[in-house]
Order: sequence, then structure tokens, then C-alpha cells
Amino acid sequence: MKSSNISLASSSTFILVGIPGLEAARAWMSIPFCLIYLTILVGNSTILYVILKDPVLHQPMSQFLAMLAFTELGVSLSTMPTVLGIFLVGIMEINSNACLVQMYFIHSFSILESGVLLAMAFDRFVAIYSPLMYSVILTRRRIRAMGVGLILKSTVLMVPLAVLLKRLPFCQQENLLSHSYCLHSDLIRLPCADTTLNNISGLFIVLSTFGLDSVLIVLSYALILKTMLGIVSGVGWLKALNTCVSHVCAVLVYYVPMIGLAMLHRFGQHLSPLLQVMMANAYLFIPALVNPIVYSLKTKEIRKGIFRNLIQKRSIP
Repeated sequence: MKSSNISLASSSTFILVGIPGLEAARAWMSIPFCLIYLTILVGNSTILYVILKDPVLHQPMSQFLAMLAFTELGVSLSTMPTVLGIFLVGIMEINSNACLVQMYFIHSFSILESGVLLAMAFDRFVAIYSPLMYSVILTRRRIRAMGVGLILKSTVLMVPLAVLLKRLPFCQQENLLSHSYCLHSDLIRLPCADTTLNNISGLFIVLSTFGLDSVLIVLSYALILKTMLGIVSGVGWLKALNTCVSHVCAVLVYYVPMIGLAMLHRFGQHLSPLLQVMMANAYLFIPALVNPIVYSLKTKEIRKGIFRNLIQKRSIP
């Protein structure tokens, strides 16, 4: 009897959820989600396109911003099929293999985003601590090497986690997920087997990526603050501060929802499922939605690049 209730991950089906309590308004809820995705795709694609096309923007910080826009697009495109599938056409089921693939890409792009934020913090430190050596230290070759290294790290680290999860059996009657997409923290609660190795591997990945990155970002800004306190000129101090504002906003909108979601998964099982869903959506959607707006408004070079490309397109007969 026990074997009839258990199936291997390769043949399991998982049930996704939309927004608890608002199932009847599924069609209406599709409108804000479609608008959110449209804004994310247009905003990040515009920044990525302008930076890649405009030679004036082929500077270190702009290249890192292009990497950030790429990761935001990756995360959004990873969640889009299931989220819009639920709210537009009511598809709640997902095959286990598709679920694992989605989980892999969501977490890989999230790890990549964390690494890019760390690289941007290093960029800001070099720009303020040693502005005369900025172009010497952050050459195009080194930036490309950093980008390739971050991509390799994010993709390789997630392979063992996906493989370990795939080998586990799942109970058919308990394959209900908590979100509109597949996250490892959600999937790891469902197997009918020992998940100790999976939990250890997951903890190692979290500590070696998000944990280490956040510590190094804080250290970078401690050094930046120390350098800024040594600047006598008020104008110079404000200029140095202004160069960091956009990146600080990007770090906050990324890490604050992520930490909140982690705390809810760890200590908030008794809280409303709606709260967990909203926090998970904030973790994945807010950075991709806010960052293009913040960088477009706060970065003069990006604004000028967008205007230059708009003028060029209008001038073409």
C-alpha cells in the first residue's frame, strides 16, 4: 500500500497555487501580473539594449548594470510560464521535470544577481577609493572575466542540488506547492525520504553565495564610508554619495524581500499562506521592476543614452 502512494520525481506532478483566497478573481489578477511582466521586460530590455548599442556607455558600471538587467530578465522569464499559465488559463499542474528545470533557472539567476550586486559594490569602492586607477583596475577584459566567472558559479552550484532533489521520491497526495513557481525551499518539504544531504547542500549554497556576497557587500560599503569620511570637500562628499545611491537601492530591494521570505519559511508556518505568497512575489518581482526605474532616474549617463537612441530612431526616415 505504501508504494502506491509514492512515485519517483520523474513521474510526479506538482500543484501550483495562485493567490490564496482570490481564486475566483483569477482572470482579474492576470491584469496586474501581465502589466508587471510587461514593465519588467520593457524596462530591463531597454537598459540592456541601450548599454550594448551605445559606445559611450561601454564603461565598467554600465557593463555591470547590463549584467544586472540580464539577470532580472532571466528571473522573470523563468517564472513567467507558470505564473501567467495560472492566472490567464488556469493551468495549476506542472510536471516534476519542468518544475526542477524552473527551480534550477530561478535559483541560478538569483545567485547570479547576488554576484553581480557584489561586483557592482566592488566597482563603487574602486571608483571612490582610487578614482585615478579606476580604468586601469576595471578593464573590459577583467569585467568580462568576472561576468563569465559569475555565470559559471551560478550554473554549476545549482546542478548538484537539482540532481539530489530529482532522486528523491514524492508523495502524490502531498505534492501541493506554496507558490506560482517552483522554489527549492518549497520542494524540499515534500519528499518521502531523508533530505539531510539536500538540506546540507542547500545550506552550503546559500552561505557560499548569498551569505558571502552580502557580507562582502557590507564590507565594501564600510570601506566606502571610511573613504568618504576622509573627503573634506562637501561637494566631493555628496558626489561620492550620489554614485552609490542607485546601487544601495538595488541591494535593499533584493536582499530585504529575500531575507523576509527566508524568515517566513523558517518561522512563519503558522502565518497566513497569503503572506508567504506575497513575500515570494516581492522577492522575485520588485528588484526586476524597480531597478530599471531607479537606474534610469538616478544615472545621468543611462538617461542620456536612452534619449540618444530615441532621437536616432526618430531621425531615421
